Amino acid sequence: MYAIIETGGKQYKVQEGDTIFVEKLSDAEGDTVTFDKVLFVSKDGDVVVGDPVVSGATVTGKLEKNVKGRKIIVYKYKPKKNYRRKQGHRQPYSRVVIEKINA
Repeated sequence: MYAIIETGGKQYKVQEGDTIFVEKLSDAEGDTVTFDKVLFVSKDGDVVVGDPVVSGATVTGKLEKNVKGRKIIVYKYKPKKNYRRKQGHRQPYSRVVIEKINA
């Protein structure tokens, strides 16, 4: 059984027991998170496609930890003008373990 959920403007294919990294959630570590934007559910060969979401379907998970991604360097440069700016960025993520798909 698997489902496709949407959170943070992105779509994720999840199964029970999967660990996913989503855009940072405002919940505290250890809290239970419920995703109600379920777009697709496949259960034992039966397929349910939402229009745009599957009514009554939810995916619950446990927020394990809020983490940061790897650092990227943003470098701005204009030739012949002595303009150089270097900036780093680390995107915050939440690590969620999927516990149950209710469909």
